[in-house]
Amino acid sequence: MSTSAHERPGSSPQDVRPSIAYGTAPDTTAQGPDRSDILARYEHWVRSTPEAPAVEDGALSWSYAEIDALASVVADSLRGRVSPGDLVGVCLDRSAALVAVAVGLVRLGAVYLPLGPRPGERRLAAVTERLGVPCLLGDPALLPAAYRTGDTLALPLPLPAEGANAAGSVVAAFRTAPADGAGQAAPPGTFYAVLTSGSTGTPKAVAVGGASLGALLDWYQAYTGAGPGDRHSLLIGVSFDPHVKELWGALTSGGALCVPPEEVRWDPDALTGWWQRAKVSVAVLPTPLAEDVLERPWPELPALRHLMVGGDRLRRRPAPQVTARVHNAYGPAEATVVTTVHHVEADDSDTAPPPIGTPIDGAVVCVTDEAGRVVPRGESGELRIGGGVLSLGYLDADLTAARFVPAPDGVAGTERVYRTGDRVRMRPDGVLDFLGRLDDQVKVSGVRIELAEVEAAFEHHPGVRRAAVAVRTAAGGVNQLVAFVLSVPGEPVPTADELIGEARGWLPEQAVPAVVRFLDRFPLDANGKVDRAALLAAEAAESAEAPDGTAPQTPTEELVLRLCRDLLGAPALGTADNFAAAGGNSLSTARLLTGIEEHCGVRLRAPEVLRQPDLRALAALVDTRRGAADLAGV
Repeated sequence: MSTSAHERPGSSPQDVRPSIAYGTAPDTTAQGPDRSDILARYEHWVRSTPEAPAVEDGALSWSYAEIDALASVVADSLRGRVSPGDLVGVCLDRSAALVAVAVGLVRLGAVYLPLGPRPGERRLAAVTERLGVPCLLGDPALLPAAYRTGDTLALPLPLPAEGANAAGSVVAAFRTAPADGAGQAAPPGTFYAVLTSGSTGTPKAVAVGGASLGALLDWYQAYTGAGPGDRHSLLIGVSFDPHVKELWGALTSGGALCVPPEEVRWDPDALTGWWQRAKVSVAVLPTPLAEDVLERPWPELPALRHLMVGGDRLRRRPAPQVTARVHNAYGPAEATVVTTVHHVEADDSDTAPPPIGTPIDGAVVCVTDEAGRVVPRGESGELRIGGGVLSLGYLDADLTAARFVPAPDGVAGTERVYRTGDRVRMRPDGVLDFLGRLDDQVKVSGVRIELAEVEAAFEHHPGVRRAAVAVRTAAGGVNQLVAFVLSVPGEPVPTADELIGEARGWLPEQAVPAVVRFLDRFPLDANGKVDRAALLAAEAAESAEAPDGTAPQTPTEELVLRLCRDLLGAPALGTADNFAAAGGNSLSTARLLTGIEEHCGVRLRAPEVLRQPDLRALAALVDTRRGAADLAGV
């Protein structure tokens, strides 16, 4: 692999400047009285352009005035039952209803806690119990029992049920009794809260203030030139914090939010086709999906000016034919979505991963050693973040004290910094390269996951004595989780399907392991810890030595089987296996579609792949489509 000289460790041994970089100080002189008042920034466009589209969902459209009227209904319905500062869990998908709820909660001074349309039932119950969430909004059938006992506790909200992802009905449901614990109150000034993976087995809740979100929006709008007439994608999963940047980035700049159909999140061709139809001009994509898009021929997309990529380590650069400006963004939820950014130029000669760039306006970054001392540029260490981008902290005060610490000596412009746990290196020019994690936290499909949280989800099952989760890398650098389980002696051994089904109740989709293996004991390393590398090595050897399933009978079956084995990292896969059950997710499905098209000239859709009972049926579908194309003379 070729590597630019300025990216190699030690390439500038004489550079003793400290690894500290500052974003441009925001210019507030001409921006109005209070840029942290997000609601006022939105209401400016309601007053000045009331008929302009605020949300578009296929053929459906809602103007700023119409969204504002819906938001007023939400606020009026909840007033008196939801107080300023209350956490309100929102269990809705990307839709006009979601946007109206987000605005309505700001009107009340409540804290928007996006949980996604289908958080696992047990995960949702645990989070709401621990945080003491007094109100949930969503489909009544999906809410925990503590919020849906008695008709008087569910308040119907008259919100649109139309749209690609809209819920059929939405209620505000209130807890029937106080939570067992005291709950975790949001700090004063909290605008929204978001869950991130936690090492204790339960998620952490980050509180983000209006000031840091306002600073992010100032930078984002200046960086992209976003304004009235722009069309922003509303694509990111609701529980993932870049969703907040998408939503408010449009509503505070007079742009329209464009809601995609669900297949767009699976299929690169469907995505770019939707960009064309919806005339999206500013888009945000999770890194794995962005890489799939960038690997394919770039279509005619004259409207798309900016493509913001984030959530995982970007491994490729855009081709010269890519007309949109591609930006590699980095930032934890604890630093309000984006901390650093790098405009990625097309460069076929440089195969090194693009850097994560330099700090955005108002951010302060530094690289430290284990003792918290700033290291010279060119040396690797832990990235720490400070400045105006910092969140208010966690809802857990002890956790905040442990992760938000005083700024190191020599770092100006911030009193505290957040310890990211990410290993980086600062180049002589101040640009940061991402090198990996310092702990057991990993990224799967762009979502940050603590292995301990996944292990805890398995250990809730009474038949599991202990679980260890490891990460293996399949084709294309895709991370997959493998769970290794010790069962309780003398108790019935649960099945893999049973454990995965149980885990789905506690975990987000990306954190559910693709494979479960049962063991008698765990190998230990020299420090007495579970040796995850040894677990993965033994699992790979077992799979290679004992392949199961039906052998391929045709060239197409052989091709499909090879593609699926590579994508899923599963050499034991056979033609009788089901792709989704073997660990296939949205990212691997998209890459399978691409591989089939490249080798067979047949373009399938993601739902077609997922409907097939096994790989033999999938190969038969490919042959049928290829035969039809031949008859048509294509």
